[in-house]
Amino acid sequence: MSTPSYPAFSPYITVTNAAEAIAFYEKAFGAKERFRLTDKATGKIGHAELSLNDGLLMLSDENPAWNKSPQTLGGTPVKFCLMVENADAAIAKAAAAGATVQMPATDMFYGFRSGCVCDPYGHIWLLQHEIEKVSPEEMQKRWDNMTGECPASKDAAK
Repeated sequence: MSTPSYPAFSPYITVTNAAEAIAFYEKAFGAKERFRLTDKATGKIGHAELSLNDGLLMLSDENPAWNKSPQTLGGTPVKFCLMVENADAAIAKAAAAGATVQMPATDMFYGFRSGCVCDPYGHIWLLQHEIEKVSPEEMQKRWDNMTGECPASKDAAK
């Protein structure tokens, strides 16, 4: 087998149980494992790669010397956006696999039906599909109309 090809951008995440996480991502999101590198002494995964739709997700077990999971850090500021065929179905599938639904699928101002789940390892995923084409100018108009009513925009202005 030769070295696999790589997209220009690939997220790399840290989890507390990489073998379990790989099984979760396969079940929840239909990921396909490309390969994994396992430490002989500990059995921990030092590196693994999953194909996810047209993208690539790299991951490893936590090693506090050089990487920490959201669980260790107490959360994450990062969200992953995964385009799916049907956001409602994808959220239901992820929840059945063990994710926590943070926001059910909703039609959004930017032209997507989008919802949010947190996986069992503390990573947050936006699952969405397009419902209408919306230009950036129209998005800005909708944003302007919406933000006056949004409590979060008042907090952000402080």
